[in-house]
Amino acid sequence: MQFHTEFSPESFPNRIALNSRIVTIGSCFAEVMGRRLSDHKLTVLDNPFGTIFNPVSMAKLLTMSLNATLPDENRYVERAGIWFHYDFHSSLWATSKDLLRSKLIQQLSDTNTAIRQADFLILTLGSAVVYRHIDTGKVVANCHKMPGKLFEKYLYQIDHLRDDMNRLLKTLRNANPKLTVILTVSPVRHTRETIPLNQVSKSLLRVMAHELTIWNDWVVYFPAYELMIDDLRDYRFYEADLVHPNKQAHDYIFGKLAESAFDASLCHFVAEWSQVSKSLAHRPLYDDTSVAHRQFLAKLLAQLEALSKKVDVSAELAEVHRRLEKCVMHDA
Repeated sequence: MQFHTEFSPESFPNRIALNSRIVTIGSCFAEVMGRRLSDHKLTVLDNPFGTIFNPVSMAKLLTMSLNATLPDENRYVERAGIWFHYDFHSSLWATSKDLLRSKLIQQLSDTNTAIRQADFLILTLGSAVVYRHIDTGKVVANCHKMPGKLFEKYLYQIDHLRDDMNRLLKTLRNANPKLTVILTVSPVRHTRETIPLNQVSKSLLRVMAHELTIWNDWVVYFPAYELMIDDLRDYRFYEADLVHPNKQAHDYIFGKLAESAFDASLCHFVAEWSQVSKSLAHRPLYDDTSVAHRQFLAKLLAQLEALSKKVDVSAELAEVHRRLEKCVMHDA
């Protein structure tokens, strides 16, 4: 008897390998997946502009980056002595406008370099609901807790979303012809926009993503949203806020991503690295200087040295050496 509708996403035509370079842009779910990929030793630039929910701002920032456009001087805002920029998330801040400008220019430059070298770009679309700064008439990526009266909230039309994304894809293709774009719709529920409006918003994003994959054979879709809504389909897979997927959900969705997107060698490495990661996290219950624990550390050291031929494990090697030195010092 089945108690849920399990499905497996289609396999990607281009698979992610251990040496693939990846950039993630978008909602907080993009950051979660980016962190998972990074934890498995892939080369990832994870959400360099901070959490960005709407496709309008994603397209603008990536285009600015690839065209080497400077941040708009009229979009800086100061609140309680801290400076922000309306085109970026509030995690990018500084104590002066000049310092923030330098930080944002560096982020744009780093993203430019990463996109041109990347094999995959994961774009996670969060919401089609946008906030427009009334004085300038421009959509903001983040309101930075400024008074609500400064903004107008509305649902962005699908035709405009499609136009923005098509222009972005053309820019991406010109910058890096070998790039594969992976589109996802974030499973995070934007209930503050009301549940009915959230559903309309997600529907617009899903339709747009489908059309983009039909028109561009180098753009693929990963159904993170569908896995959360139709496969898991239970509040036990959400955090206490009933909005964000919890660790179980992230584990499940990442596992499906691996099945769909990873090549055979990467799948093998991920399984191997998962075991090594568990060993790294292990702490002896009683004596961390015992003979048995030293043998355990020596075996772990050998595993890491073997893996060092494939990936950078310098930090992990240093940690195991530190633990072994503690055993030696104990003997002395």
